[in-house]
Amino acid sequence: MTAAPSAWAPLRIAAYRNLWLALLASNIGTWMQTVGAQWLLVEQSGSDTLVAIVQTASTLPIVLLALPSGALADTLDRRRLLIAVQSFLVAVGLLLTSLTLTGHMPPALLLTLTFALGAGQALTAPAWQALIPDLVPRPQLANASALGAISMNLARAVGPAVAGVLIARTGAGVVFALNAATFALFTFVLWRWRPPLVTTAAAPERFAAAVRAGGRYVRHSPVVRRILLRATLFLVPGSALWALLPLIAGRRLGLGSGGYGVLLAAVGVGAVAGALLLPRMRARWSVTRLLLVAGILFTAVLAVLGLVRSEAAVVLALLPAGVAWVMVLSSVNAAMQLFLPNWVRARGLAVYQMVFAGAQAAGALAWGALSDTLGLVAAHLAAAVLMAAGVLTLRWWPMLDTAGMNREPASYWPEPHLELDPDDHEGPVLVTVTYPVRPENEREFADAMRAVRRSRLRTGAVQWGLFRHGEEPGCFVEAYLVPTWDEHERQHTGRLTGADREAEERALALADGPPRASHLLSAE
Repeated sequence: MTAAPSAWAPLRIAAYRNLWLALLASNIGTWMQTVGAQWLLVEQSGSDTLVAIVQTASTLPIVLLALPSGALADTLDRRRLLIAVQSFLVAVGLLLTSLTLTGHMPPALLLTLTFALGAGQALTAPAWQALIPDLVPRPQLANASALGAISMNLARAVGPAVAGVLIARTGAGVVFALNAATFALFTFVLWRWRPPLVTTAAAPERFAAAVRAGGRYVRHSPVVRRILLRATLFLVPGSALWALLPLIAGRRLGLGSGGYGVLLAAVGVGAVAGALLLPRMRARWSVTRLLLVAGILFTAVLAVLGLVRSEAAVVLALLPAGVAWVMVLSSVNAAMQLFLPNWVRARGLAVYQMVFAGAQAAGALAWGALSDTLGLVAAHLAAAVLMAAGVLTLRWWPMLDTAGMNREPASYWPEPHLELDPDDHEGPVLVTVTYPVRPENEREFADAMRAVRRSRLRTGAVQWGLFRHGEEPGCFVEAYLVPTWDEHERQHTGRLTGADREAEERALALADGPPRASHLLSAE
């Protein structure tokens, strides 16, 4: 048996290691920024909802911009895109710092600039996530995902603790300045990195077409939809922890900013421990079992946070909360990275980030409003009940097994030979494929074509149908509509995977001879 790669193996790759360290510094700065913004609002207002909205302001831009961000990351140079975005974040961070230090930072402006920082993060996440499979070998992707969780949770352990000390001694402005400095560091490391040149014969996709193609891929991929569902059912109730923890610290436990930092650090320590244990747990348990255990742990933690008033008990409860958080999010993130083909990887990951952020933004707003109305105890117990209900749904909606799916690119369609020379952006294009099928194989053939239908719709088709030939008994005709000739050429040259090929081969094995393809171009 081949030994599993070490949890630290990706860090042996210099390019990945340097970028990971720079991103770790940026994550620390982001957590310092979050603590600074929340604590400013705790001091300036008595509204639970306003404090919780800091998380909404940070994550809502991801909901709004994730899919366009993914389209940009799939069509532009990802390194240059990241450098431009980080430069923008430096500028926003400096503005936030100067206004805070000069005493011109009302709550509305603070939330506005927090939203701007969230917009930069929305543009960063898909490009960075899509770069990872180009930096590390495929067998190490799961460990790279776990290292991403370690980065985030080391930041959660260090950032809030440092922020708490600095806020108590110097105020939030210094915290915001250090956050801007971490963006500058990440920009410098990206500028120094020189990835190998990759040449491609295909022209970049047009932006609007790329956005639509990414949406179609997710809509017609059962595996991706199931991953997004499982993430949502965990994140909506789980967001109560992050949204209400500053209120637990300040109102329930009577802690200052330093004590709040200690609570966040406890979650971070638990998450780092969970990330280190994750390779062993993944080797023993299925992903569905991991989600089950994590959901039960988080349910218990939410109940404890709602009911206990002991600082020591809360700190102890937050340790397994960190373990559970990283178990779920590392598992679903790795599943997405391993499943998505390269041509749509950033867009698929962008949709994941959109669900990730949207679930937390909506959850934070709901739990803050519920706490304002019914109190912290009721909000935490309601979140615990909802988390338990989500765990129960694993019986009917488990994670789908993708271990046997071939995700390697596969260009196996014959090149079309046309007498006409269509413009790349001319459309629509109607493709018909005629299959001779024996009567005894007709039902099984029609069943096999369901997988082919999903493949066509994922890779470019907007409509698909399977018909019987009226003039030729024993013939089936597959017809699908593609928006442009360029989209159809991309089906030929880069969008199909080994799994798509296997689906077609299962259908072709039931046909009585080779299929005949025709391409009908728009006459309008």
